[in-house]
Amino acid sequence: MISPELLRHYPFFAGLTDAQQRLIASVAEEKDFPGGATIFEEGQAANAFYFLLSGSLDLYFSIRGGEIHVGGINPGEPFSISALIPPHILSHTARTASACRAILINAAALRAMCDADCKMGHVVMRGVASAAMERLHFTRVQLAAERA
Repeated sequence: MISPELLRHYPFFAGLTDAQQRLIASVAEEKDFPGGATIFEEGQAANAFYFLLSGSLDLYFSIRGGEIHVGGINPGEPFSISALIPPHILSHTARTASACRAILINAAALRAMCDADCKMGHVVMRGVASAAMERLHFTRVQLAAERA
């Protein structure tokens, strides 16, 4: 469990009530990762939804037997958004570019909370959709640069 106060510092959680933030905090923990650590790999079950507090990490997709860098995550951004989007399978690998501290939220519990409280679900999924669109835009920019 983490303090709900920690969530209140980030815009992603701003639309949630105090009670909703307390519920999420009850199924969350802070976790440290050293630089160069693989947090999770593409294709695994997405059992946790993460929110980066400090440090930076890179996202990679597997392609033709190798990996391609497709973006980065900075403090204040969610990652492992696949945990909230069916079929809940990770669509990329996350590797720390530097030592990181993150909030790890139990994905099954968060999904159940969002199902039980549609207002909470709306706020959380709006944040997830925003993150997905931002990553899609970054990937398009990368693709355009490759073709130029």
